[in-house]
Amino acid sequence: MNDIASALTSGGGVTPEELQQLIALGRAKGALHLDGVLEVLKDLDLTPDIFLGIQAWLQREGIELDESFADEVDERRTRSSADAVGVDAVDADDGDAPSVPERGGAKLHTAPTPRSKAPARRAPRASLDDDGGSPLSSDYVRMYLKEIGRVPLLSGDEEVSLARRIEAGLRAVTQLAAHAEGTVELTPLEVVQCNRQRRDGDAARDHLTRANLRLVVSIAKRYGGRGMLLLDLIQEGNLGLMRAVEKFDYTKGFKFSTYATWWIRQAITRAIADQARTIRIPVHMVESINKVKRTQGELAQELEREPSIDELARMTDLSPARVREILRISQDPLSLDSPVGDEADSNLGDFIEAVGADAPPDAVISEFLGLAVSEALSEMGEREQEVMRLRFGLDDGQPRTLEEVGREFGITRERVRQIESKTLAKLRHPLRSEKLRDYLDEG
Repeated sequence: MNDIASALTSGGGVTPEELQQLIALGRAKGALHLDGVLEVLKDLDLTPDIFLGIQAWLQREGIELDESFADEVDERRTRSSADAVGVDAVDADDGDAPSVPERGGAKLHTAPTPRSKAPARRAPRASLDDDGGSPLSSDYVRMYLKEIGRVPLLSGDEEVSLARRIEAGLRAVTQLAAHAEGTVELTPLEVVQCNRQRRDGDAARDHLTRANLRLVVSIAKRYGGRGMLLLDLIQEGNLGLMRAVEKFDYTKGFKFSTYATWWIRQAITRAIADQARTIRIPVHMVESINKVKRTQGELAQELEREPSIDELARMTDLSPARVREILRISQDPLSLDSPVGDEADSNLGDFIEAVGADAPPDAVISEFLGLAVSEALSEMGEREQEVMRLRFGLDDGQPRTLEEVGREFGITRERVRQIESKTLAKLRHPLRSEKLRDYLDEG
């Protein structure tokens, strides 16, 4: 594990603490889910060597890598899903599941193809709810699926051929850059040949990307119901696919779709973690939330009422306190500017009491009282005004003691008391007190 651990932590994408927690979790459970692994590796560059190293290490440790997609969408929602936009018309690949050649006498664990016949439960699809339920969004999905469906799937030999052309194009780019810097001399004919190879490499990269866009769709639709639109999930997956095309090494012996699946799922899970919620929730907590929510729905259907915390705790093998925490974390924040009512003429914030704040009438009275006191004090001497403002906290709401005021002016506390008494006597004069008397609370 030392070599792969060093590779994971030296790149700066994984901290030693995160890696130790991942190892401990895998050893304790005997298995790790791919989404959980990719959450830890979300900022790591998944080179082919790291890709193979992780798989080989898991095999040596006897830790199974669960690459299935979590069934996180209620079964009733999945039936009103991507069929409406034709998402199931697109599959990632035909034929057998991609596999990695045997190394060291054992076959590495590989990702299942999206068209797997093994699962007993139907995997969730991206529903129209994930696209806001708008017909316009559905039309965009149909148009996109129709466009990517025109590109034929690739065989293993065709993938290798494209990868070689990409590699030749990159070599040509390197030569042209060195020629531009003056470190390498190229004849005009060689420059033309390098430009031709560069363009051919770009075309091969584009072809390999387009031929695997259906793989992105088949993966993205499994992450429906997590707070992001299907089109956004596809877009994030496409970014992961393009990174996989850049990093793919055909000499390692594995099929491109096997390698690309990790990049695509890494990009999608990272986007969901960073963008789906206003307050980011780690992937492992999302899995716990989905488990509790799914159990809550099943119990509600079985009991024909909302299950209690204790019932949820028994069914999920969690403590009641943990269930309460998970349900609290699962709550979505609401904006105070959210419209309320059919006409949306008021906001949610209009109906929430500001606890501790003065009622509007009291706030207006306090403001006018302050103005009246300031006007009355303006007829006093400058020192008298300052003493009264400090003594009663008229400016900052913090009254001072006689001693504190005395230190402020360098006088005794007795002198401060005399100034205070004299000023109050002046304010009680009928000509001045008449304006303030209306503010007295007579109740």
